[in-house]
Amino acid sequence: MSRPIVVGVDGSESAKAALDWAIDDAARRGRPLRIVHVREPWKSERPFTKAHEEHTRSEQEARLLAASEARARTRAPGLNVTTAHLTGAVTQRLLTESETADTLVVGNRGLGGFAGLVLGSVGLHLAGHAHNPLVIVRAPAHAGNGEVVAAYDGSDDADAALEYALKQAAAIGARVLVVYAERYPSLAPQGAGYGPLLAGAFADVETEIRQRLAPWREKYPGVELVESIVRGHPVPILAAASRTADLIVIGPHGLGGFASAVLGSVTHGVIHRVHCPVAVIRAPRRPS
Repeated sequence: MSRPIVVGVDGSESAKAALDWAIDDAARRGRPLRIVHVREPWKSERPFTKAHEEHTRSEQEARLLAASEARARTRAPGLNVTTAHLTGAVTQRLLTESETADTLVVGNRGLGGFAGLVLGSVGLHLAGHAHNPLVIVRAPAHAGNGEVVAAYDGSDDADAALEYALKQAAAIGARVLVVYAERYPSLAPQGAGYGPLLAGAFADVETEIRQRLAPWREKYPGVELVESIVRGHPVPILAAASRTADLIVIGPHGLGGFASAVLGSVTHGVIHRVHCPVAVIRAPRRPS
């Protein structure tokens, strides 16, 4: 069976935006959609601050899932849609969902179990540990210009991110802009960009990037692929690009000094500052 697009909902505006993105992605790529809500077991049926609420928490969550399913069927008639009301720690349940998902989609801020997502430990944990692509969507919905931006540094994660960007661009009819941010000074240790791309095989960064992108152009001939080498820190550069892009795609960490970290400093900064959806893509891990 085809792996589903899994989206977490909680009634927040960013979760609605995430749901719409997930619906559209499932429809254009021919994937089933799985809508999940995670109920943390320590939460009471009737919060003390809303003791006289007409509906219990379980009833409200069931209504949320039903409304989300109806929204999906209206937005994409014929889409294979299922829902799940889960109980447990939010991060762990979502990570478990990501094991069998094609993509996990969440909003950048939420209510209840998703509170503090991205800006807090929940979202950062997902970005560092999700087994498959994680897409984080902001509200309100962002109108892009037909461009998917891929951060690139030559690492395995960057190649995985680039392939995901190419697949998304092919699905939505967009071009892919590959961004390599070269920091100052270029000869400083670990100073060249999002990671030390140069490995001594080429005379300059431009030549190496063209060589590295050539196989991707052959693999996806129907997608326009352009490269941009810019001077400066990658976080503000990618944040600026996100104002008009449909999607920013980045690996959880690059080849730089943060390569051993669960989540690199550049990816951490991009997640906090982007204006459009951001996809965090992890390359399959090789056996140690």
